[in-house]
Amino acid sequence: GQLFRPDNFVFGQSGAGNNWAKGHYTEGAELVDQVLDVVRREAEGCDCLQGFQITHSLGGGTGAGMGTLLISKIREEFPDRMMATFSVVPSPKVSDTVVEPYNATLSVHQLVENSDETFCIDNEALYDICMRTLKLSNPSYGDLNYLVSAVMSGVTTCLRFPGQLNSDLRKLAVNMVPFPRLHFFMVGFAPLTSRGAHSFRAVSVPELTQQMFDPKNMMAASDFRNGRYLTCSAIFRGRVAMKEVEDQMRNIQNK
Repeated sequence: GQLFRPDNFVFGQSGAGNNWAKGHYTEGAELVDQVLDVVRREAEGCDCLQGFQITHSLGGGTGAGMGTLLISKIREEFPDRMMATFSVVPSPKVSDTVVEPYNATLSVHQLVENSDETFCIDNEALYDICMRTLKLSNPSYGDLNYLVSAVMSGVTTCLRFPGQLNSDLRKLAVNMVPFPRLHFFMVGFAPLTSRGAHSFRAVSVPELTQQMFDPKNMMAASDFRNGRYLTCSAIFRGRVAMKEVEDQMRNIQNK
């Protein structure tokens, strides 16, 4: 079956031409009311609306300009609901537009103000994972999107399945965000497998933990060893003993 209802799609006649202002103030502003009608209709059908997840890129005009406009409009209409964004950040090595840094700078200002948690992902790190770890010589956007979908699925696991420590978007934000404006997260994922392949090797908790904190498994191409962890959340899926997890987390903290 289809993932989305056909009447929930909103189309525009033209793109924003990689221009943030066009997406935020002209082309996007014309469409945003239609989008909000669809959002409102879906929200009214919920028993207990937890929040919103937005996937967009910060390098273009539509994802960055109209995406941030939509976030601010949803924040006006649903001020007490959580806003989580999965934002693809531009990187100098993998760039297809010269104005990406401008679009990203304008978007980050909006995200600082209107988002509750932003998961930063960048194409450079995704390409590196595909080439170095998954040994794909010519990764497609499908391969990159598969990695992003695995991360999104992992982050929202606690919302969808029962577990020993049930968390949700709000609990995650309460525990992870030290200051309201400082809500930008780097995401690590393990074990990494390519699309269509499955991990047939049984992976132990120590191995998973070691891979999860490895810079090569991070979805943002920034070396966290040059900085400090302010907060950290480890989400494990599957049959895992709590004691093993606690021991591993203690080891990581003591390092």
